[in-house]
Amino acid sequence: MRYPTVTGLPLFCLLVISLCFAHCGSSETPPATEADSTPAATTASITKTGYGTTSAGGAVDKYTLRNARGMEVEVITYGGIITSLTAPDSAGNFANVTLGFDDLEGYQANNPYFGALIGRYGNRIAGAKFTLDGKEYTLEANNGPNHLHGGVTGFDKVVWEASEVPSDTEPGLRLTYLSPDGEGGYPGNLSTTVVYTLRDDNSLEVSYEATTDQPTVVNLTQHAYFNLSGDFSRDILDHVVEIDADRFLPVDATLIPTGELQPVAGTPFDFTKPKPIGRDIGQSDDQLTKGKGFDHCWILNSPGGGNAVATVYHPATGRYMEVFTDEPAIQFYTGNFLDGTLPALGGGTYGRRTGLCLETQHYPDSPNQAAFPSVVLRPGETYATTTTYKFSTK
Repeated sequence: MRYPTVTGLPLFCLLVISLCFAHCGSSETPPATEADSTPAATTASITKTGYGTTSAGGAVDKYTLRNARGMEVEVITYGGIITSLTAPDSAGNFANVTLGFDDLEGYQANNPYFGALIGRYGNRIAGAKFTLDGKEYTLEANNGPNHLHGGVTGFDKVVWEASEVPSDTEPGLRLTYLSPDGEGGYPGNLSTTVVYTLRDDNSLEVSYEATTDQPTVVNLTQHAYFNLSGDFSRDILDHVVEIDADRFLPVDATLIPTGELQPVAGTPFDFTKPKPIGRDIGQSDDQLTKGKGFDHCWILNSPGGGNAVATVYHPATGRYMEVFTDEPAIQFYTGNFLDGTLPALGGGTYGRRTGLCLETQHYPDSPNQAAFPSVVLRPGETYATTTTYKFSTK
């Protein structure tokens, strides 16, 4: 049977061709809209660029870790600081959600530990002293009478050695630092390694290891300030927080734990169910007065399990952060001491409570409180702990 032809082709063939073109141009794969700014999938990568020179003359580099989903984490070798961490909102728009500065000079000036690695001891040690094996050690007092976050020149203010951990899917950055015996008043040469790994599920894993040649105390943490709105002119009071902890540590007037493990039930410190930070932070409460808000350590119910120990949700953007750790406690800090004097990324200043911290750790002042879990590290032992921050949307 012969088909009618048009310019030498059977009409049936032309109809088939036309239908094929129509199908290929259909809306099965709609064009990207303006709101859909999710970066196209790509191979994971890690890149290195110069970031400046410290006032002491040390060269500082910046490493950018990127996964195939488009999430990026920027880390500088000065302080192991996370200078930027991008996370998508519910529309797929990526934005930096961590507070920081525009340049190295900002981090070397009046820096409230934005994004920094903290050591040798995260949080406070009362009176800047502790006794170990019958010998008293005097530390640097840099927070009133107390020692805070490793002292005047803690791990947040040194230049770390860096090496890349390349991967087609999950790039990593290995940072190492040898803290010499006596630094900050601490005994022993402490060899420390921290590895940042950007996972393909939009989680940032932070793993810590340390060894010593003398008995010493160690409590390392990461001090990122998060604002999931991505707008640093906004405070974090609308962020919804949940902490899997039935108890917290009350503090004295200098924010040293009293030694009591107080139940959170019936207090503003109850985050066992999700609630906005702003709901109870303004209550008349002695502990809130002392901390000028939340600046306390929560005792985790089930660290090291498969469930998150804390979560943060920002309803307006849909951004959701989960925290996983094997540490026994977490310091929840609501940026109470930010006062509008520090320059913000991209312009403006950081007002009060424009960032929150969830610092996984052992208890504050553990070297002086025998009832708290031990933070002693001895020769032949390895300090090892891991914390993961996972980002998604709800």
